[in-house]
Amino acid sequence: MDIQQYMISVGSQAREASRHIARAGINAKNAALFALARAIRRDSGALLATNQEDIAAARVAGLEPAMLDRLTLTEKSVAAMADGIEQIAALPDPVGEITDLKLRPSGIQVGRMRVPLGVVGIIYEARPGVTADAAALCLKSGNAAILRGGSEAIRSNRAIATLVHESLVTAGLPPHAVQVIDNTDRAAVGCLITMREYVDVIVPRGGKGLIARLLAEARVPMIQHLDGNCHVYLDDDAEPEMSVRIVENAKTQRYGTCNTAESLLVARSRADDLLPPVAAMLRERGVEIRGCAETRKWVKEALPASEEDYASEFLAPIISVKVLDGIDEAIAHINRYGSHHTDTIVTGNYTKALRFLREVDSASVMVNASTRFADGFEYGLGAEIGISTDKIHARGPVGLEGLTSQKWVVLGTGQVRG
Repeated sequence: MDIQQYMISVGSQAREASRHIARAGINAKNAALFALARAIRRDSGALLATNQEDIAAARVAGLEPAMLDRLTLTEKSVAAMADGIEQIAALPDPVGEITDLKLRPSGIQVGRMRVPLGVVGIIYEARPGVTADAAALCLKSGNAAILRGGSEAIRSNRAIATLVHESLVTAGLPPHAVQVIDNTDRAAVGCLITMREYVDVIVPRGGKGLIARLLAEARVPMIQHLDGNCHVYLDDDAEPEMSVRIVENAKTQRYGTCNTAESLLVARSRADDLLPPVAAMLRERGVEIRGCAETRKWVKEALPASEEDYASEFLAPIISVKVLDGIDEAIAHINRYGSHHTDTIVTGNYTKALRFLREVDSASVMVNASTRFADGFEYGLGAEIGISTDKIHARGPVGLEGLTSQKWVVLGTGQVRG
């Protein structure tokens, strides 16, 4: 197969389909989404069996545990996939919404209309659920999608793509509105990220190696985040039981996700009563603690932490810990070492909570809640196409609104400019 010709064909079909899907009505788009949710539930057994083939091949290839975790589908995750699609269908259609309409002295009315981005290219590793989520979000927001999953999930992605195309045809929409690249050659990615004439934005979901490559080579604009070094800060006014509960969930619920806590910060005035129970919980769950000298005073099993540890996304049962003077040092530490993804403070002090919300420079900033809530489904977006740590256009979980832009519209009654 000539990869360049294949990708040009995919791109041109996506561009043509994007014009049809941009003007599709809400009823047709929702019909496709409900059909997709039904098809996923109907074929859940087949999807799980196909996914097991991918997992078996990935184990033989020596895929890392974090990637295996992302690759794996379960009955619960397949059901959640269908539920998320129906939640997207239930959301208001953003396309065509006119806001901020103002009457000008000339008599014209000036406002903004929300419109699709056009063709969205999504590049992702493992995570076959992204195929369904991305297809649904792009469809509802009036965009065509080109999906390029990793080779480790090729069987699962093909199976889901078949159901997506079935649902589009059922609703009378062009099947090329969602295309899954049926080729594992890395050259396909090189083509996708440079096809400005066909692709309007790229959304990468993967490890640092993938993101670094795209940042170096892409000519198409991107919505992306590099990694997820998320923090939990236990403030001077933190409640002990809440602290243990939040750290436990933020760190140990899942190790392979970008919203998992990788760093724990503890106010010095509370290290003696907060660190021991938190550390005991982490040790019980097999988490390796790497800490500063003060951390090691309270936690004898802790290993010395390096500068690199404080900046690392471990994606593993490892956490860095630092005892510091208070909220000023905590905010400075997070803004220096963090990845601007998600950070949370545990505190009973309202003033400090507001300071943390204002001054921590991250896409999601939380008070008294686990970082694991940084997710499109949990935020009520139905699902997410990715997480953005950029500051322009979209930030945080990217849902329907993040897949649209606004253009100016002017309504007149015959006015001319003098």
